[in-house]
This record gives sequence, structure tokens and C-alpha cells, in this order.
Amino acid sequence: MKNVYYVGSGELTFELIERIINENLKLELAPEAKERIQKCRDYLDKKTVESAEPLYGITTGFGSLCSKNISQDEVGILQENLIKSHACSVGEEIRPVIIKLMMLLKAHALSLGHSGVQVITVQRILDFFNNDVMPIVYDRGSLGASGDLAPLANLFLPLIGVGDVYYKGKKREAISVLDEFGWEPVKLMSKEGLALLNGTQFMSANGVFAILKAFRLSKKADLIAALSLEAFDGRIDPFMDCIQQIRPHKGQIETGENVRKLLEGSELIARPGKHVQDPYSFRCVPQVHGATKDAIRYVSSVLLTEINSVTDNPTIFPDEDRIISGGNFHGQPLAISYDFLGIALAELGNISERRIAQLIMGLRGLPEFLVANPGLNSGFMIPQYAAASMVSQNKMYCYAASSDSIVSSNGQEDHVSMGANAATKLFRIMDNLEHILAIELMNAAQGIDFRRPQKTSPILERFLCEYRKEVPFVKDDIVMYKEIHKTVAFLSRTKFDY
Repeated sequence: MKNVYYVGSGELTFELIERIINENLKLELAPEAKERIQKCRDYLDKKTVESAEPLYGITTGFGSLCSKNISQDEVGILQENLIKSHACSVGEEIRPVIIKLMMLLKAHALSLGHSGVQVITVQRILDFFNNDVMPIVYDRGSLGASGDLAPLANLFLPLIGVGDVYYKGKKREAISVLDEFGWEPVKLMSKEGLALLNGTQFMSANGVFAILKAFRLSKKADLIAALSLEAFDGRIDPFMDCIQQIRPHKGQIETGENVRKLLEGSELIARPGKHVQDPYSFRCVPQVHGATKDAIRYVSSVLLTEINSVTDNPTIFPDEDRIISGGNFHGQPLAISYDFLGIALAELGNISERRIAQLIMGLRGLPEFLVANPGLNSGFMIPQYAAASMVSQNKMYCYAASSDSIVSSNGQEDHVSMGANAATKLFRIMDNLEHILAIELMNAAQGIDFRRPQKTSPILERFLCEYRKEVPFVKDDIVMYKEIHKTVAFLSRTKFDY
């Protein structure tokens, strides 16, 4: 069935995840996934009875309480208590798309058959996903070390009939929604609470959302930079392929190709150049935008590995007859990568703001502040202030969360990744970047209008025509924040096929 994805049938890809979310695909457990899950569960049940040795988190307490033995008749209570006590996420509610991504990623990880859960536990996660029953999770509380304990606990409280959910636009107690569907709360067996709470799905879900947006922002940055180059009467020479090939970073080559394609057929770029060279914010677009592309590509490779991994603990290997207490839940690979991605995206905003500034300086035949009557009109003076403010704020957000660690669990968890903090600050960086690029688009479009009647390329003319239907040329001073907001909205929904 085209509208169904079978969880556990193969590896997740970013393209597949976009389809699942955007096309509202339903999730079902693949038959082979059910077999893997049941095989692991059966092995664990047998091992629990036979083992004379304590099994961490299965017949013992958690964290620094790992030396406390738990009797067989209390293992279910142990797992429920774990979820209740660990549900400590606080702050702002996580947006629904992140909740759905968390459920998808956790179901996929559990389907790999190394976590010891029941089939019904995974099935209930899919039931929540398919029926838009959205557990309420908050954005703070994870150290990104024993996985994302606090947010994942909030996510899975409703499985046992506790906590709150959104259903049909209303906030409700989870148990009432379970009753409405005729679902019994899941009776957790040994190890299941750990399987649900250990794991990097909060970090990973935020990262998937961020990387998909980063792909789009990178393309937008190239297009807007090309418009600014036209408005500034810049040169095409630094974008020629020959100069990229003698320093052949993949992102640099790609950026040069993008800009050449965008400017193909432009009257403005074809004019004889009046200037020997351009400022770095124009001339070095291939190098700067290209480095960001390479960073995005690297982070996406790390994230793709992560979302197809088993990241709970202990990890169960039925075929090898092993239960290993390890550290796959530690978020360091993601934490370092997200800090890297944050820096890379912030740099797109950094160089964009410099192009904004160049366009309002009254250079190369453009009026000061991009208005015909500067003095009486302030024109585009203060949008540059706003962009500069957001660039500065992004520098603050580029503090490396992964360089920090705080000891927790009475010294047992003595090094943590802070990957969740690295993930959530990506959203602030990207939100600022979108606004900075929107301001650059406003400036570039205004500048090109001062170059009329000459035209830019056909593809950019079509883009500007659509943009001008919503955001007009500024002749005299108007309230600017409304135009910025309209430009952000325009960029957000406009497709960039070039």
C-alpha cells in the first residue's frame, strides 16, 4: 500500500522520513520486525529466569542504584516507576512534528530487535502516531547521556495511561484517550522502561527536522546571494568553474554551479564589469556557502547512521547469548555534529548581513539606504540593524554545548554530551537565519529595481515577480517589520527548483 510505511522493513532515509511526515503515511510493523522483536523478548524472558547474575535495569535498579536487586514479581513496577520518575522535561512544549519524528525513530530503533520489548509496546507507539495522539513533551531536561531520559519519559507516559496528550486539538488526560480507542495501558515487562527512555530519539528527531531545513536554507542562501550580486553590480568571475576546480571542495564547486545556473541569461551580469573585484561577502560566496554545504553533508551522514542504530541499554544479542551494558545511548556524536552545524548555519547569516550592509552604503550607483530620497526617508537603514542583532545572537548560540558536561546520578553518569541542548539551539539559529536571509532578499529586490530597465536572469525574474506580488518596492518609508514577516513567510513556502 502506497500510503503505508512498514517500520523495520529497511533503513530510514531523509527522503523517506519527509514522505512519511509530509504525506501523512501510516505506520505498520513489518512482519520481519515483529519476528525480531519477539525473538529478543523470548530470549530475555528465558535469560531472566536462568541467570544467576544480576542484569542491569532488568533485575536491578538504575544508574547509581544498579547494585539494588529487584525481585521477579516487581520488575514490571520497576519499569513503570522508571517512566513516572523520569518524566521531568520542562520548558516549552515541543511542536507536533518533532513528537511524530520521535515516535517514528523510537519505533524504528526498537524494531531492530536488540531492545527486549514486547510487540504490543511498539505497536502502541505506531497507534499513537497513526491516530495523531500527541504526548506532551517539553524541550528541556535531557543531558544527552543516558539517552534523552526526561523528554522520552514524557513521551511514553501515555503508553501506561499516565500523563497528558493532545488529541483533536484538545489537551486531555492520556487515560481518557486510551479508553476512547479501547486501548488498554501497556503492562510493561522487564527492561521495557529502559528501552523506551534510553536512546537518542529526542536529539535525533530535532536533528532530522533541522537537517531537512538546513538543506533548504542552503539553497535559499545561494539564490538570495545571486540576487544581491546582481543588485550590487558584482562580477561573475569568482563563480567560474575553473577557479573552483583548483580548490575542489565539493560544496564550493556546487555553490559556484548554483550561482552560474541562477544567473544564466542575465542582462545585468553580462554587462562589462566596472569594478576590478568585489568585497569578500560577494566574491567568497562559493567558499563560505560551500563550507556550510560540506558541514551539512557531514552532519547528515552522522545523523543518518544514528537514526538507523540501536541506542538503548542494556543491549541484547540473542544469537550471541549476550546482554551487554554499554554506552550506545551517549549523544556525543550528535552533540559535536550539531554544534558544528550551528556554526555552519550561523556563517550563512554572518555573510548575508555583510551583503545587506554593502547594499545600503550608497555604492555602485545605488542610493544610500536604497531609497530615492534618503534623509527624508530612512529606507533600509534599520533592517540592517535587525539583521546585525540576529547575527550577534547567533554567535552566542554557537557556544559549543558539547564542550560542557555535568556529573549526574550520584557520579555514575559522570560524563554527559549535552546533545539535547546542542539540538534545541539549532532552532534559534535557523529562525534567526531565515529572518536575516529575508532582509537580504528585501534589500536585493529593492536594489535590482533601481537597476531597471535592465533585467536579471529569467529564473530570478520569475522569482522576483512572485515576490513583488506580496512585498512591494519601497518608495517612501513604511512599517518595515510587516514586510520582513511577509518575506519570511514567502521564503518559507516558495519552492526553489534550480
